[in-house]
Amino acid sequence: MKRYFKLFLNTVLTCCFVGAVPDVRAEEAGRANVLFIAIDDLRPALGCYDDSVAVTPNIDRLASRGMVFNRAYCQLAVCCPSRLSLMTGRRPDTIRVWDLKTHFRAAMPDVVTLPQHFKNHGYHTRSLGKIYHGSGKPSKDPPSWSVDPQYDFVRDPKLRYALPQNLQGTGLKRSAAEAADVPDSTYIDGIVCNTAIRTLGKLQQAGQPFFLSVGFRKPHLPFCAPQKYWDLYNRAKIPLPVSGKHPQDAPELATRSWKELEGYSDIPDDGQLSTEKVRELRHGYYACVSYVDAQVGQLLDELAKLQLAENTVVILWGDHGFHLGEQGLWTKANNYELSTRVPLIVSVPGQTHAGLKSNALVEFVDVYPTLADICELDAPQGVGGISFKPLLTKPDKPWKRAVFSQYPRAGSGNRHRGHGEIMGYAVRTHRYRYVEWQDWKSKKVVARELYDHDSDPHESRNVAAQAKYAETNRELARTLKGGWKSVLPDTAENAK
Repeated sequence: MKRYFKLFLNTVLTCCFVGAVPDVRAEEAGRANVLFIAIDDLRPALGCYDDSVAVTPNIDRLASRGMVFNRAYCQLAVCCPSRLSLMTGRRPDTIRVWDLKTHFRAAMPDVVTLPQHFKNHGYHTRSLGKIYHGSGKPSKDPPSWSVDPQYDFVRDPKLRYALPQNLQGTGLKRSAAEAADVPDSTYIDGIVCNTAIRTLGKLQQAGQPFFLSVGFRKPHLPFCAPQKYWDLYNRAKIPLPVSGKHPQDAPELATRSWKELEGYSDIPDDGQLSTEKVRELRHGYYACVSYVDAQVGQLLDELAKLQLAENTVVILWGDHGFHLGEQGLWTKANNYELSTRVPLIVSVPGQTHAGLKSNALVEFVDVYPTLADICELDAPQGVGGISFKPLLTKPDKPWKRAVFSQYPRAGSGNRHRGHGEIMGYAVRTHRYRYVEWQDWKSKKVVARELYDHDSDPHESRNVAAQAKYAETNRELARTLKGGWKSVLPDTAENAK
């Protein structure tokens, strides 16, 4: 009798919590789960990416059992279009999302998103924290989830700040950094982590394959983290930017500030920072990275405790890169390497090359088909990327010759609306970054950039006008015009 009661109880729990039909197919029940970890404004400031400053033992632990993609790139270096591009597998010009206010379903109402694809194949899909954009209509997409998201829209200053002087302020932007002697759960990311831990336990009991998305908001500004994470670093030993000047001969379109940092109460309106403030901000960024690393560690520990690790794919990604004064720039919103290169780590149970790194060029539109491929789901329709699952077994196999990013500019002013008057289209190959700034209406090229990473890894000088690079410019212009399908690996080679 007890055995039948237990079976009945498990069935009730499954139906009530997961909201799934009771007759989940056997092949669905045996599929791998997915833990999908999104981190806001995280550049590859991680030990596993050879950052000698970062204290990130938990993300490094994930990397040791998975694969680090050294050359992963986002499609547009602002969180809303970047995230929506990844979640739909489409590029910004396809979903027509270039700003913070547009929802991808305005242009593609029937598109099937990444979590929706998993939901359609019998998965319970859930969202905790920031997965889509963090405010407004783009933060919501009901078809993606089996139940309503939690903490996807958070505007309460008490979840951003802890110190009295900041809690007494007004608006969302108060101090740009804060170190407070408080528990992790004082801030929103600690709350999200605790919720995710409880959710994992319920999902384990339910027994249905799950796609659990957990989105952390740090190290996004303001750089607020518990004091213990600031204490991991000696501020004097955190290096200053390699170069605090705009790249030589770069067009104004490339280096225009988005004015994100300038809105904070302790930042001058003109954005001119003292060396002391630069050091504080860089320290705060790393403290926030370590704070988020600790939350990731708790999730990994819980997976192991619940015996879910052996059947759960874990993917961790940052939605775009971030400038900390390098190239005379702060935050993101440009086409440079520091803004478009992202951390991307994938861990698959039984992975044959755990702990290795791949230098293959991959991009966010590849994530959707890759996760579907890993979990043996039907291929998604219409995506603008390819599965990089073959790289998990052959990390050095021939792959894409280039990846693509873009960034719009208004004709004047700091913030664009929609596609802006001018679009900067960037091509990144293993050696070069090439950018064409095109008038949106006429498609006329109004400015070009070329950076040679063999001689200039910090992109400090635009060499597009130099005669010796004329053929390189022409070749990369053809690549840009040919689009993403023109740079794919040979089909026969890819099948090996």
